[in-house]
Amino acid sequence: MPVESVVEEQQKDTEAPVDREKTCPLLLRVFCNQGRHHQLGDFQRGQTPSNELQIYTWKDATLKELTSLVKEVNPDSRRKGTFFDFGIVYPDLRTPVYRLREIGTTCSGHRGQDDNVTLASKRFQTGDYIDIAVTPPRSGLPMRRGGRPF
Repeated sequence: MPVESVVEEQQKDTEAPVDREKTCPLLLRVFCNQGRHHQLGDFQRGQTPSNELQIYTWKDATLKELTSLVKEVNPDSRRKGTFFDFGIVYPDLRTPVYRLREIGTTCSGHRGQDDNVTLASKRFQTGDYIDIAVTPPRSGLPMRRGGRPF
């Protein structure tokens, strides 16, 4: 297959909307941690952190959709102003280690620029993991990362 065809095919995968009525969902393995991402060593040698959340979804799922699903099962994360920092944990094909690529942040109760980011737009591959650092609000005022108020 020519290189141009491969590039066009990859672009179609990330841009085309998924027909959720006809497309089988994928199993998304999600790991949440309080205040920070998991250590990458937690994903080595076939091991994963013990706090796994399994979600059936599609590659066009947005970070805001995933935030809502995490909030359903994690009551502590429902407070307005809670941040969800998303990362894709994927195997490095050149070395026997995993890597983390941050893909966006959402905030409970607030609209943000990453709300509509999809897994496909961030090159998520079936078999990758999603790691979420859940950070509760610091005070009564919701704060952005870096300590700036909304």
